[in-house]
Amino acid sequence: MNQREKAERFRRLHEGPGAFVIPNPWDGGSARILAGLGFQALATSSGAAAGVLGRRDGQISRDEALAQVRIIVAACDLPVSADLEKGFGDSPAIVAETVRLAADAGLVGCSIEDATGEKERPLYEFDAAVARIEAAVRAARSLPFPFTLTARAENFLRGKPDLADTIRRLQAYEAAGADVLFAPGLPDLDAVHQVCAAMKKPVNFMVGIRGKSFSVRALEQAGVRRVSLATSLYRAAMTGLIEAAREVKEQGTFGYLERAVAGPELNRFMQ
Repeated sequence: MNQREKAERFRRLHEGPGAFVIPNPWDGGSARILAGLGFQALATSSGAAAGVLGRRDGQISRDEALAQVRIIVAACDLPVSADLEKGFGDSPAIVAETVRLAADAGLVGCSIEDATGEKERPLYEFDAAVARIEAAVRAARSLPFPFTLTARAENFLRGKPDLADTIRRLQAYEAAGADVLFAPGLPDLDAVHQVCAAMKKPVNFMVGIRGKSFSVRALEQAGVRRVSLATSLYRAAMTGLIEAAREVKEQGTFGYLERAVAGPELNRFMQ
């Protein structure tokens, strides 16, 4: 499929019926595996992208993030969206430029969040946050295909767990033209339901926080249309690595081989 066909397919997934899961690969191999397992679209994770480079979330540049995007896009024929954090800059102009560069890298969608990355001022002020989404929407609409823009309200991840303000922000982002709304870290299904009920456009829910992750069926019943997995698959893979390496280092045994996927089975997913 060409980029327009992927973009149109991605849009149709959001139209339902029901919710779909969009997993988060971190390299070409994980993208191939997820595509081979039958998922219909992929999204990058900023945390996993940073981990690949041996860094913490929020510590990679726009160029580094887009370089990883290109690898994932090239690895499969699925629509790919990206977690582009705050757009790699404060000003609306930089956010708009990031959206255009994202499309150039082969993406059919991305998310832009309202977190500043600053401890003293964790969230952009309301008007500034809306202006940033407005700029992102204008850039997305200037593209020759339907680029799906997701707007994120980061209250619950940034020490501002105010559901009313979260909904107020998401409604403003929706009015600004965002295609999907997203509030990571919602505490329970009641909060998820309240967010979904307040929106006219699709809502994304992020699985990956212990005690705050719910089944696809429960999320679907709450009104969620898209379920992303954040860094959870990357962390699961790293858990396997740590456990296997510790066994070798501390016990001198190789029992992990009995649990590992065999080479031929893994190779079936690869080109």
